[in-house]
Amino acid sequence: MIGAGQSTLEDVLVPFAHAQGRVVVPESQPDKGFYFRSDHFEFAKAGVPALFLDRGTDYVGRPAGWGQAKRQAYIDHDYHQVTDTIQPDWDLTGAAEDAQLLFQVGYVVAQGDGSPQWKPASEFRAAGEGRLRP
Repeated sequence: MIGAGQSTLEDVLVPFAHAQGRVVVPESQPDKGFYFRSDHFEFAKAGVPALFLDRGTDYVGRPAGWGQAKRQAYIDHDYHQVTDTIQPDWDLTGAAEDAQLLFQVGYVVAQGDGSPQWKPASEFRAAGEGRLRP
């Protein structure tokens, strides 16, 4: 998860991820600033919490390191290139699980009485105070 620990949305997400047999871990390279370069960053600056899931590199039924090697090959050869398209050998099971997971989070938030809140240590908390109902 990119930007782990920022908002209460993560608290909603974690039990649903565990129900899928998945784990939620903080990003492995926070120094790269993915949270601050993401599409949802404009929401964060305006005080609106959002989730940014990363696909991770551990895969069921694959040896350790396999996912990292695939990710690196993609970055080295296809990322932001004309070849940056869906490939026939991709297994999109995880993407479908992500969609289910985010749907469940959205449903719970929509049915709740309050809005997601920034965690006390989040630098975006001040922007969100007064904007979101408790």
